[in-house]
Amino acid sequence: MKLSRRDVIQGAAVTVGSLWAMGCATTGAAGEPGAQGQEAAGAKASKPLSILILGGTKFLGPALVECAQSRGHTVTLFNRGKTNPGLFPNVEKLQGDRDPNKAEGLKALEGRKWDAVVDTSGYVPRIVKASAELLGPNVGHYAFISTISVYKDLTTPGITESYPLAQVEDATTEDVPKYYGALKALCEQAAEAAMPGRVLNVRPGLIIGPDDPTDRFTYWPVRLSRGGEVLAPGDGQDPVQFIDARDLAAWTILGVERRLTGAYNATGPTRPLLMRDFLEASQKTLGTDARLVWADTTFLAKHKVEHWGDMPAWAPRVGEDGGLGCISVAKALAQGLTFRPITDTVRDTLAWFKAEPPERQAKLKAGLSPEREKEVLAAWHQEHDKGSAQAG
Repeated sequence: MKLSRRDVIQGAAVTVGSLWAMGCATTGAAGEPGAQGQEAAGAKASKPLSILILGGTKFLGPALVECAQSRGHTVTLFNRGKTNPGLFPNVEKLQGDRDPNKAEGLKALEGRKWDAVVDTSGYVPRIVKASAELLGPNVGHYAFISTISVYKDLTTPGITESYPLAQVEDATTEDVPKYYGALKALCEQAAEAAMPGRVLNVRPGLIIGPDDPTDRFTYWPVRLSRGGEVLAPGDGQDPVQFIDARDLAAWTILGVERRLTGAYNATGPTRPLLMRDFLEASQKTLGTDARLVWADTTFLAKHKVEHWGDMPAWAPRVGEDGGLGCISVAKALAQGLTFRPITDTVRDTLAWFKAEPPERQAKLKAGLSPEREKEVLAAWHQEHDKGSAQAG
């Protein structure tokens, strides 16, 4: 499967040791809260700020609001008022539209001043340009939530922020599903052009945790909690990367406080995490009787089981997406990016999902359906058991 850049928001068995050699590792323990990271984890900031959040009511947005408030900052939200309008009754809410061509447009922002803005909802360069140009004279700092999909490809392990960016021939296109990564790259550039030297571009990988509307991570805790045989992809040695929305929010607010500028990859954990270690740790944390059945990539391809969509969060370590689980985050780690233990995210995500309405729990938005997984497992057993019998 060829990953669409909208989906990424990411030979011989590879050992942890060789992952370090490939540039897939950094120092420090996964989930270990360093002193810098702890700044944004509960203590009050040395200077309270007024922060405008463009969006703010879905997934990452609420995490940003909660973190900013816990640090003593004053938050204002600007959005259309259509998604979770009842959230944060104690927060100032301005209603309008990011698109200046719409009736309400950006009027509610005119003449207002904030110390910083966090843009969680910019996808089209024209729209980001309009917001940044309007706010530029009255805002000191602009944090733009971008994506690792801005890179021209994901074939190379250890991609840093200087890796070439995706491009699109027609810079005026607004076809976000088709040109997601390239348009995000242009959004970064539009913000920088409007506010030179004052823009922080945060490039997360797969964002995970409670309230995730995509189920691209949720699939695994939910599936493991059901127990029984679980189809697992590859040989377990492929690296995986993701970041809890709460950790991303904490580091973004920290970046705002420090007025960081430039681009930063923001995904994790700190040390390499292999698919086998992730699933086995999750199974142990949830205490289920799940039994992992590892199916090699040749088998999966034969049975049309695709990475990322059918097997969420996973991509083979070789091929066109071989670098997806191995993005370098050394630059952000040096500026205080930290991660909670992945087992905490697994536990919290499952608890959140089980508290959702029955209709939401009825069907996951990513991963194999129970019926399809059962079918593929039966095929695996047929081939495996046949091969074992012949070998005997």
